Amino acid sequence: MSKKTHQQQLAARKAKRQAERDAEHRRQRRNLAVTVAAVVTVVVVVVGAFVVFGGGDDKPAATPSVAAENKPASIPTAMFPAPKRAKPLAAEVNCQYKKSAEPAAKKVNLPADGKTKASGTSKVSLDTSIGDLQLTLDSALAPCAVKNFLSLVGQKYFDNTKCHRLTVGEGLQVLQCGDPTGTGSGGPGYSFADEVYPTLKYGRGMLAMANSGPNTNGSQFFIVYGDASGLTAQYTAFGTIDEPSLKLIDKVAEAGVTPQNSPQDGTPVTPVDIKTATAAA
Repeated sequence: MSKKTHQQQLAARKAKRQAERDAEHRRQRRNLAVTVAAVVTVVVVVVGAFVVFGGGDDKPAATPSVAAENKPASIPTAMFPAPKRAKPLAAEVNCQYKKSAEPAAKKVNLPADGKTKASGTSKVSLDTSIGDLQLTLDSALAPCAVKNFLSLVGQKYFDNTKCHRLTVGEGLQVLQCGDPTGTGSGGPGYSFADEVYPTLKYGRGMLAMANSGPNTNGSQFFIVYGDASGLTAQYTAFGTIDEPSLKLIDKVAEAGVTPQNSPQDGTPVTPVDIKTATAAA
């Protein structure tokens, strides 16, 4: 083998390893960030788990899918007040959608840039493997996010995808969806700006955009089914989900997670597959 050929092979292997590292970093960034308070909560739970498993009990440890630390200790049942801006937006806002360097997980057209009405609601139904989830999108909260979501629904972007992430710990109880790859790193190949405000709080029944940092919204979104007191106003809230739908998600949460990021953060043991997403005419 010539020296030049050997160098080329080394360079190719190095490029492959770098690409794999970059893909993993994107997946990690796509996971919802949590506040220090939520992180502390998770750490406390993890330490508690080590105490339990470090005891003298000789019985086989439970599998991750059914272990107590992989399930929520409790889920709030009261609906959180629907989010509302203290200061309304202008009648119309200018929405911009910018193509990103990352390729689209599923081929899709960007929503049209330009003026968008900042009022009114839209209904979307997600036909899933656990039943129908009924969403109400609120353009008074986040007109650009609503426009984006409806565009993706219309292009069947969410059809035949899975909700890839479930968190069950105190301070962060959400179901995350919207990535056709199911890995947490996929998006539509474009991004748009945050539509947050200082008084924004999160709780049971809210819809919000997941992101990997400021102004990186794409297709991933999360449904808050329980406690989300650990989140700060970094995620664009764009609507709500009704109570019967939340009860379906409660059952998924109660079945627990297969851990990935922590004992209380991973893939839902009960799969949530989105068969079709449909907007009301």
